[in-house]
Amino acid sequence: MYEESFGTPLMMQLPGTIAAGKEVTAMVQNLDFAQTFLDFADASEMGDEMQGQSFKGILDGSMDEVDFRDIVYYHYYDYPAFHMAKKHYGIRTKRYKLIHFYDDIDTWEFYDLEKDTKELTNSIDEEAYADVVQSMHLKLDSVQKVYMVTDREFEQAPKEAIERANRMFEKLRGTPIQ
Repeated sequence: MYEESFGTPLMMQLPGTIAAGKEVTAMVQNLDFAQTFLDFADASEMGDEMQGQSFKGILDGSMDEVDFRDIVYYHYYDYPAFHMAKKHYGIRTKRYKLIHFYDDIDTWEFYDLEKDTKELTNSIDEEAYADVVQSMHLKLDSVQKVYMVTDREFEQAPKEAIERANRMFEKLRGTPIQ
């Protein structure tokens, strides 16, 4: 969920609809792509059961970016895997980010993206942010209800799978050059 890996680059061109050089800074996710493409094809009803939402209005200028989405939910499940990133989920608003790493760990992180753009300081325990963190937890719970997140999605990876992945990771990493 860190900013460097959270963004998804996308270039689109549709002369007469999307202005040349248009940049979108709205909180769009890759799960919005299908609905957007369907919307442009006048087939938006085909995406009714998908979780994303079309951002066609942002692209064609009929919607202001601030009206699109004020919160993004993210959930990463792929652990253990090649890169060994821990399972985590969280939310991001324009200014704040709350992340929970879980499975074989239980760690919360909170960032003020306005003051800490590089996410170098975990402010989860800072008294100055106590109310904001509490509010972010409530927003997280609400978003998980909207997306119908179930307990099954938080099942712990088998210890054997983690150990096997760690062995493979060490093997692939090789011996550092001295």
